[in-house]
Amino acid sequence: MSRKDAAAVLTDTRRPARASLTEEDLTTEAKPFAGRACIVTGATRGIGRAIALELARRGADLAFNYAQSAEAAEALKPELESLGVRVFAAQCDVANTDAAAEMVKQVRAEFGRLDFLVNNAGITRDNLILRMKEEDWDAVVDTNLKGAWNFSRAAVRHMLKNESGGSVLNISSISGVVGMMGQSNYSASKAGMIGLTKALAREVASRNVSVNALALGLVSTDMSQALDETYRKKLLEQIPMGRFAEAQEVARIACFLLSEEARYITGQVVQADGGMAM
Repeated sequence: MSRKDAAAVLTDTRRPARASLTEEDLTTEAKPFAGRACIVTGATRGIGRAIALELARRGADLAFNYAQSAEAAEALKPELESLGVRVFAAQCDVANTDAAAEMVKQVRAEFGRLDFLVNNAGITRDNLILRMKEEDWDAVVDTNLKGAWNFSRAAVRHMLKNESGGSVLNISSISGVVGMMGQSNYSASKAGMIGLTKALAREVASRNVSVNALALGLVSTDMSQALDETYRKKLLEQIPMGRFAEAQEVARIACFLLSEEARYITGQVVQADGGMAM
């Protein structure tokens, strides 16, 4: 067969070219998470809020919890709904095992499925260990680590039943990778999240459920913007890239790790820290 004939055969067997994309194509390309349901803990502000909004832009139905910030939750809900997705909000203490399980159950009933979980809820109570109070240790570990365990335990039960599996993303920190002075409680909780990620990933990998951690460096949020300018400059000097991350770029990384394109990635810790922990 000549090259010309071979080219003709290839041309004939290809899908016919279309003048324009169909509505279905546009939905698939612009809303890759359409028909999927996600829980984002601690989504009323900062990083969690950015992740929730990005997931909604990509078509995912969104559930989120709030502990005390009812006003922030009331503001976020219509913003998410304006993106054309279903939204479920619940007041829930992530450290309460029964409350976490009940919220996951309600989300599953509301949306009919559960595909993604982002364990983002977290607090800080920084101090040197000799000055740190026991209640500050307990509050941080209970919220950051036990909260992630509570929601993972409840959510994975449903993901294992999905034909398409599911994805869990734990928002950790480089504090859990290298340790930070004055953050023994926070560093321990975030290191614990990394251990949780690796152990859970091994348990559920055969059922097409991926579990990864995103270890963040310094991110530009209301909290970081309020830092003393001298201290802020000192922190910037420690970042090889010379800037804080934007919450929106963190959200895009998170969405990639939840996507089909990243489904073969599991048990991994992705450091998005501008090079701080290289």
